[in-house]
Amino acid sequence: MSSKERNLMSRRFVSQLGPQESVDQIFLVSDKQLRPNRNGNLYLQVELSDRTGSVGARMWNASEKLYNTFENGDYARVEGSTQLFQGAIQLILTRLSRIAPDEVNEDEFQPLTSVEVDRLVLRLGEMLRGMENLSLRNLAECFLLDETFMAKLTRAPAGVKNHHAYLGGLLEHTVQLMEIVLRIAPCYPELDRDLLLTGAFLHDAGKLDELSYDRGFAYSDEGQLVGHLVMAVGLLDAKVAEAERLAGEPIAAETVLRLKHMLVSHHGEYEFGSPKLPMTLEAVALAFLDNLDAKMASFSQQLRDDPNVDSHWTAYNSNLRRKLFKGETNCHEPLSENPENH
Repeated sequence: MSSKERNLMSRRFVSQLGPQESVDQIFLVSDKQLRPNRNGNLYLQVELSDRTGSVGARMWNASEKLYNTFENGDYARVEGSTQLFQGAIQLILTRLSRIAPDEVNEDEFQPLTSVEVDRLVLRLGEMLRGMENLSLRNLAECFLLDETFMAKLTRAPAGVKNHHAYLGGLLEHTVQLMEIVLRIAPCYPELDRDLLLTGAFLHDAGKLDELSYDRGFAYSDEGQLVGHLVMAVGLLDAKVAEAERLAGEPIAAETVLRLKHMLVSHHGEYEFGSPKLPMTLEAVALAFLDNLDAKMASFSQQLRDDPNVDSHWTAYNSNLRRKLFKGETNCHEPLSENPENH
């Protein structure tokens, strides 16, 4: 057994951390900041993550020298202890040192394996190529055959900190949303299933360039200034022109207009960033179904990562503005696979 395999077996992941634990572990570092406290002394604040989630960390009495020894997206071995702060686990560090990537088992930091990514890409193609609308199928094919687009889609997170915030998270969210569409659309015959499916495929396509994810997760300049809803419209325009050129005939102008409307309205409300409210049946459906999948992912992660292992309830989550009920089935460690336990 290799040293990397031994490390993987002995590793304590973020989702397993409880309060008042000593930690000596390797994490992926992001969102590093050097801040002064009330007395003017500097402290280091970073986000540490592995394949199961992320945890905030601080090191008191830090220095610029230490701050400059690593960058966002680096791996680092940290030592310290955990504590509960405002209902969430955080790490108080006593030591941090950068680790070379070749010393790390990357399986510890990738929520989706290459096999899972391949399966999602295959399913994505099956659903899009199964559409009856020839124009939308040709449009989808232009995206599927775009190697740059697909390479980004297999790596991009769906967000920096919220739902599906990990490499490959956007692909997983997109495929799951499309699966939901295929199940819901038959319940409402007045919906254009293929239009809704295409909207689900493209609704977050602007995030491929809105976010940067080569070294940690952050917003690009274009993402900050324009945003993924508007960016997706430009991407759609380019692919519509390509599809029309290859097919030798135009896509119906109203079909393109309805797709654009779905892209800019899928956040559902003005206060959530939509420049327009949903005004077609497909746009309404997309906004609600997108929100459903995002909420299910966020709530499931809260239940899975909650540090209150002996409680029927999770800690209060300020983003969700509530606790979640776990009940008996989630508040204890699972039984081992020893036959004597059955």
